[in-house]
Amino acid sequence: MPDSTRHAVEDRTEGGLAGLQELPGSIDVSAFAQILCMDDDEDEHEFSQSIVLAFFDQAKQTFAKMDNAVGAGDLAELSSLGHLLKSSSATLGLTKIKDNCRDIQYYGLKKDDTGVVDEPDDGKCLSRIKDSLTAVKGECDRVENALQKFFAS
Repeated sequence: MPDSTRHAVEDRTEGGLAGLQELPGSIDVSAFAQILCMDDDEDEHEFSQSIVLAFFDQAKQTFAKMDNAVGAGDLAELSSLGHLLKSSSATLGLTKIKDNCRDIQYYGLKKDDTGVVDEPDDGKCLSRIKDSLTAVKGECDRVENALQKFFAS
């Protein structure tokens, strides 16, 4: 990160991200702080809050689609939806959400969690997706609650 951006992040977030420390590993604070730097008003966080709220709306809609795809056994659709949320969550620095979505993407491609080794058993892939989907939904709820508190303070 360039020095000017780093200093802006430090200036705008000094002490302001302390509440997010309760989620170790869930949020890449540096990446999230860069989103906060896009706000016109550092106290209101109007822009960054709108992006975060839009992500959680998108996530809920995507989880509903994933639930339908699980019911249909549609691994390709699950992979595509996992990729979509992986990219969005990575942009916001939502590390654990990104990791779970990456796993869903890989399992949907009939790979292991590294994305390298083939897994020919559709049932095993679907089972792993179900586990990852449960985990990502729980993580999403935790992070959404923490970020709502952050923006409310």
